[in-house]
Order: sequence, then C-alpha cells, then structure tokens
Amino acid sequence: MTIRTRFAPSPTGYLHIGGARTALFSWAYARKLGGTFILRIEDTDLERSSQASVQAILDGMSWLNLGYDEGPFYQMQRMDRYKEVLGQLIEAGHAYYCYTTPDELEAMREAMRVRGEKPRYDGSWRPEAGRVLPTPPEGVVPVVRFKNPLHGVAAWDDMVKGRIVFENSELDDLIIARPDGTPTYNFCVVVDDLDMGITQVIRGDDHVNNTPRQINILKALGATLPQYAHVPMILGSDGERLSKRHGAVSVMQYAEDGFLPEALINYLTRLGWSHGDEEVFSVEQFVEWFDLEHISKSAAQFNPEKLRWLNQHYIKLADNQRLAELTGGHLMARGVTVSNTPQLEAVIALYKGRVATLLELADEAEVFYIEVHPDQALLDEQLLPEVMPALRELHQRFADVVWEAPELAALIKELLAKHNLKMPKLAMPLRVMLVGQTHTPSVDAVLALFPRETVLARMAKYL
Repeated sequence: MTIRTRFAPSPTGYLHIGGARTALFSWAYARKLGGTFILRIEDTDLERSSQASVQAILDGMSWLNLGYDEGPFYQMQRMDRYKEVLGQLIEAGHAYYCYTTPDELEAMREAMRVRGEKPRYDGSWRPEAGRVLPTPPEGVVPVVRFKNPLHGVAAWDDMVKGRIVFENSELDDLIIARPDGTPTYNFCVVVDDLDMGITQVIRGDDHVNNTPRQINILKALGATLPQYAHVPMILGSDGERLSKRHGAVSVMQYAEDGFLPEALINYLTRLGWSHGDEEVFSVEQFVEWFDLEHISKSAAQFNPEKLRWLNQHYIKLADNQRLAELTGGHLMARGVTVSNTPQLEAVIALYKGRVATLLELADEAEVFYIEVHPDQALLDEQLLPEVMPALRELHQRFADVVWEAPELAALIKELLAKHNLKMPKLAMPLRVMLVGQTHTPSVDAVLALFPRETVLARMAKYL
C-alpha cells in the first residue's frame, strides 16, 4: 500500500503553530515511508475564507520547506463532485431531504433540554420502512441529512490514542448539504479523503468527535477506511489553550521575528513527540526517526524560551553568508543601507554567538552602518576625567597603527600599562563612543571591523 497523507487547513486565518505541527507530522510520516503528501485547502466557509489566508498558508509551508507532492486542491473547485456523491447517497437511501426549519430545530432541542435529554435532531423527516412522512411544507427549502445508523458503533484503533468507540445511538442525522445545496465540512472531508486515496488521517484531537460521523459516511459509500491519528493539542505554559499571548501567532510572524525555519521545525517536532532524550536534531534525522507510536497522548506545552534557545543554537551553526542575507533583509526593512565596509558577513561572524534571533543580530549589526547617538547619561558615566588622557592618546595613535585586531589589541594593552588603567576603564568608554553601548565582543575585534576613518570620526566627537 502506498502511504498517502494530507494537510487540510481552512483558509480562515494564518498558518499557526498547531496547524504547522500537524502539517509537519503528516509530511514526515509520508516522507519516512516513501509515500505521498497532499495539500488540500478546505475553503467552503465562504464568509470566513480569504485569498490572503490561502497565501499565508502557502507562504508558511514554503518557509518551513514542507513540500507537498500533490495540490493544493481547493474544495470550492470540487462542488460538482460533491453534488454527484450527494445524489448517490440520496438514491441509495443513505441520505434524505429534511424540511425542519432552524426555528423548529431550536424549539425541538429546547424541549429536549427541559426533559433532561441530549439536545439533537429528532429524525422527523427520516424515512423508515412503513413510515409515512409529512407533506413537505410550501416555501421551505430542505437540507440534506445523512441517515446515520441507529444501532451498533463507529469505532477505530487510533494510531495515537488507541481504541475509540462511539455508540451510533448517540449520533443524530448530520446535515451534509445546506438549503442552498452547498455541502458541509464533514461531508466534503469524506469525499476528498476517498477520492484522494488518503491512507492515514493525521490531525488535531479536536476532530475526534467528527471521526465517527465521517466513518459512517465512508461506510455508506462502500469505502475502505483510512487509519486515524489524533494528535493532542498544544497548551500555553500556563496550561491554558494556546493563544496569541502564548506565541500562537502566524508561522510567518516567526520569520519576521528573526527565527530560522529549522529551529521552529526542531521545536515543533518536540511538542508532543520524542526520540529518547534527543533535543536537537536535523530535519533529516527527524524524518528517519519519526513514528506515530512516540506521539504523546497528553497535551504539549508551548515554551517560548525553549524556542529561543534552539534558535540561538541554529544561528551559531548557520552559514555566515546565509545569515548576512537574512539579516540584511531585516536591516533593509528598517531603512538601513548596508555598505561594503565592513562586510556584513564579517559582522555576523563576530556577533552570531551572542544573539537568539536575527532581529537581535540586526540590532548588533546596524551600529556599523548608521550614525550612533550614545545616551548622554552613558557618556557621562564612562568618559571620566581619569580616562580621557588615555582615550586622546589612543585616538592619536589610531591614526597610523596597522588596522588589524592583533595590532590594535597590542596598542590598547600598551596604553593601559602606560596610564595604569584596567581594561574595562578604557574599553567600555571606547565601546560607548563607537556603538553606544558598554558590552560588545572583544573591543579590538570590533575596532578592526570599522574603517579607521569611522573610528577616528566617532571618537573625535567626544574628545
């Protein structure tokens, strides 16, 4: 059997963390077993779906490098097929027209609540042998309902949760087409999974209650059932449902915030799945190790600090040229023009071990390409009378010293001894004059990145 999995988001918003993890697990399962991964856009919610959301999904998948083998397929382009299958179900007696109005349905449910019963559709228009149905009322356009079995169970061996059983008597007859003829979510999903030959449905466990209804429709169509794997949800660090305040923002927001896709993928893989005690691993290792048996049955908790730690790790490992291209994009977005002196790659090489995001890397890099205005309080704190003679002599000697880090370090060391100063007394004010802050990598390395003329001009303003 050829493995065929799918990711089927609704374009009613961005691709968020939970959706990205579902896509990642479905993609990895297909890749691990040499199968096919399909992207399907479930866009039948016309009021909430938008092209911008579709593009956000496609952009997120592309940024994460989760390539799909087929698709994207759009449900709105498959309406003729859905109507064809609806006709087949009606003709076979597995579906029927229901003329109960929304007001009648609400009254029906309220009466059941009063009686202490589970509120549901009572089957008023369900055709049964020997039953005479009412005459269809004038002016009421019917819905189509699926004729759910009254007895037995809808059950499956979930690849994550184990055996799950629903009594059919607990399920009422689901609306599968609205009065205007448009099919509903649970019906479209069934037809799509059937037509696309989906063998494993990997999705969030908020879909567990949809599964028995989908199984019964598939059985009515004589289909082979796919295997189901329902992945537990992601919670915030406080144990509440993940929301924007926890970091449940668009995947592309993480790109804008300076995260690398490999860091986010590594982090998402560990949200509810594990391979021993391994914390850091490549996408290739993840695909090699991935299985559904090691997905946790309990909810995972989102930890932004863990994601930052991983991102810091991957920034340290990343190629300097790639980091320069990405950081340069962030600098351009700020209106910062990157000149050739110093080369951005050289700045990246010096600073990448000190940051957790590309935005922080851009913060460090931009001082080499913009006019710096140190805080006056910081200047007053660092440019003390006892250090000014050494700074002035340093400025004078900088004019003809060989402009390389070892020579600059030797000169600074010489002047420290001559003026009887400790390194921080000289290095910190020097940093403030150059970059407006007291903490940088080794001051000689920072100096060597700057053109000599820039250093002399920046120091001259304060001497």
